[in-house]
Amino acid sequence: MSVDDVEFRRRIRSDVPHSARVWNAWLGGKDNYPVDRELADVVSAAYPQVVDIARASRAFQVRAVRHLASLGVRQFLDVGTGLPVANSTHEVAQSVVPDARIVYVDNDPIVLTHAQALLTSSPEGRTAYVDADLSQTDAVVDEAAKTLDLSRPVAVLLLSTLGHLSPADGIEVVRRYLSRMPSGSYLVLCDTVKTPQTLAGQEAYASGENPPYLVREPEEITACAEGLELLEPGFVSIALWRPEEEDPLLVDQWGLVARKP
Repeated sequence: MSVDDVEFRRRIRSDVPHSARVWNAWLGGKDNYPVDRELADVVSAAYPQVVDIARASRAFQVRAVRHLASLGVRQFLDVGTGLPVANSTHEVAQSVVPDARIVYVDNDPIVLTHAQALLTSSPEGRTAYVDADLSQTDAVVDEAAKTLDLSRPVAVLLLSTLGHLSPADGIEVVRRYLSRMPSGSYLVLCDTVKTPQTLAGQEAYASGENPPYLVREPEEITACAEGLELLEPGFVSIALWRPEEEDPLLVDQWGLVARKP
C-alpha cells in the first residue's frame, strides 16, 4: 500500500459520519458507510422532512443552474459539492452552454475520488476540483482561477452548506467569495431555516459526534445577499423558486439567486 493510499484511508474516517455521505444517504445513494446511514436514520426519525429537503435542494440547484446558463452565465463555482449524483452542475450547465466551465469545491477524500472519476466535462467546456474547506475563500478562489476567468461573471453556489459555520462566519464567507467576483456574477444560496422541527433535526445531527450543522434565522440567510439584486421570485422556500410542477411540496429550506451589480 502506498503512502498516498494510507493517507487516503486515514482521511476517510469510515468510523465517523461525514456530512457529504449522510446527505448521499438521504438522497438514496450508495456512497456512504453504515455509520453515515445510522446518523441519517437518527436525524430523519427526529425530523422526517430532511429527506425531502435533500431532494428539494438538488432540484433547486438544477433549476437555478439551468436558468443562469440560459441567461448566458458560463462559469460556476460550486462550493460544498458533495458526492456526485445525476444532474450535477456541469451536466446541467453544459447541456445549455456546452463551453461552460465549472469548478467544484469540497474537502472529503471520497468526494474527491468520485469527482475526478465522474465530474468530466463536455469537449467544449472544462471542469476542475478544489480540495479545500469552504472557509478558505482566498485559497479556493485562487485555485479556481486556474480554470475560471475572473474577469467574467461567475455563479457561486453555496447550497445546504453554510450550516457548518456560525451564522456570522457564514455571512462573512459568502461576502468574501462575492468580493472576489466581478460585476454581473451571481450567488445561488439556500439553507435550512430555524423552526422547532429543524432544531430537533439539528440536535439529532449533533448526536453523531461530528461537527454540528446549524439551522438559520431567515435574516441570517438574506444577510449573505446584502447589496445584491435578487432575481424573481426572491427569497422563498426552495420548492417555490421557479418550480416546474404545480403545488410543489414546501420544505423548511429557503433560498435565493442574486446578481452582483
